[in-house]
Parts: sequence; C-alpha cells; structure tokens
Amino acid sequence: MADLLPIFLDVAQRRVVLVGGGRVAAAKLPSLVSTGANVTVVAPEIREEIVRSPVEVVYRGFEPADLDGAWLVVAAATPLVNAEVARAAGERRVFVNAVDDPANASAFMGGVVRRDGVTIAISTSGDAPALSGLLREALDAVLPRELGKWVREARRQRVVWRRSRVPIERRRPLLLRALNRLYRLEDSRP
Repeated sequence: MADLLPIFLDVAQRRVVLVGGGRVAAAKLPSLVSTGANVTVVAPEIREEIVRSPVEVVYRGFEPADLDGAWLVVAAATPLVNAEVARAAGERRVFVNAVDDPANASAFMGGVVRRDGVTIAISTSGDAPALSGLLREALDAVLPRELGKWVREARRQRVVWRRSRVPIERRRPLLLRALNRLYRLEDSRP
C-alpha cells in the first residue's frame, strides 16, 4: 500500500453514513457525533444505544443510494456488506472507513488522543489497530499536563507573528522560547 495522507476532516454539518448497527458501529458512533456530523445509521438491526443517540436511524439493509450526498461512510458490518459499501463509495468518490477491513477501506481511523485543543492520530494503515491503540495510550501518558497552557500560548503567539509578518520557518524556535518562559514564570512565583 502507498503511504497514506494524514488529514483531519471537518465533517460538522456534513452527511456521514454509518453502515452497521452492532457493537462495532456503536463504538464508532461517539467519535462521529462529537464532530458535529449529520450521521445516518443504516442497518436491519440497531443497538439501543445507537437508537438513543442524536442520529438518523434507518432500519434496513444497505443500499448504494444511502451514500448519495455523503462526505464519508463508515462500514461496520459484515465483510460482504463492507465490500458492497466500498463499491458504492468508490462509484460516488466518497471515502470509506471499513472497520477492521482494510481491503474495503480508502480511509483509516487510527488511535486518537484529544486533550486541551490538541488532537494526535496514529495509523498503521489499518494493518495493526491494536498497535495504534497502544501508541495512543503511550502518547497520552507522556503529554504534558499543562498542554492547555501550551495551546493558549501558541494561539497568542500566532496572532503576534501574523501581525508582525514573522516568516513561518522562524515560528517554531520562537514558540519553544515562549513555552520555556511559561516554566520560568511559574518557577519564579513565591
């Protein structure tokens, strides 16, 4: 497989289809809902926690037309259904994340750490999801507790740099100095 393009998608207010209504679909749903996507779940049987969530629910098997107008599809069904979803998605130029089924996927959701305005995603191109999960846990454990302060300072510095037209290549060293000053300020407090 060729290298994947790491990318973060803004799917807020955009149609996302989740094919499948079982345990795996239920596990994927919270991350889709948290993005603000307009999620439609399609499956003949759908778990109660999915039905109670703020999504549209369609009780029937997948039909290719379910992907009309979709920006993204998550296939969390049987391999046979996932293959059908992948074909329909390909015809419509819609990316498909086929859960634990890399052969039918054109998009891969990895292990994700979200904290204080920072999102870190890890991918193994769908080949080793357990490794992605372990790496996610390890990164979460080593990230600084004061990451929120880092984000606020980086945002503040960016405003200054843009106003002052600081070239992009000079910004990282400047940010590192600004973050180090945060620690010196904390150390100097009584």
